[in-house]
Amino acid sequence: MTTTKSSVVNMNKVEALQTTKAVLNQSVADLSKAHSILHQIHWYMRGQGFLVYHPKMDEYMEELDGYLDELSERLITLGGAPFSTLKEFDEQSKLIEVKGDFSLAMEEHLARVIEVFQYLVSHFQTALDVTDKDGDDVTNDIYVGAKASLEKHIWMLKAELGQAPR
Repeated sequence: MTTTKSSVVNMNKVEALQTTKAVLNQSVADLSKAHSILHQIHWYMRGQGFLVYHPKMDEYMEELDGYLDELSERLITLGGAPFSTLKEFDEQSKLIEVKGDFSLAMEEHLARVIEVFQYLVSHFQTALDVTDKDGDDVTNDIYVGAKASLEKHIWMLKAELGQAPR
């Protein structure tokens, strides 16, 4: 078999994208677990603000699901295989789930949402660094939009709690 210059470049590109594929799969696990956490908050919230925040959790979950689908499909496009089982999500995600609790105040639920979103923003920044280094501007662009949106949600949730954005 003859190896051409272009096939060597293509093989090097595939090898270089290993870190991008790894960070994409980390995102798959983290977004899946984040959805689960938000769904729990959706079910367990009570009190002042319920009529606003109960449907807001649906919006947030739908947004996360959109990122999950887009990033999973990007991973497949790059030749990867996204995590797809609850066991994989649990083992690979760095987010920690806790038992649901009806006694938590609305402020505590919102603080948990902020915590989850802050973790995702931090992870997305890592992904931006990795995809930038790997020269994958398509994946990088997906993370830019996702990070910007979650940063805005954090600002709004913190404002609701009377806190500064940073």
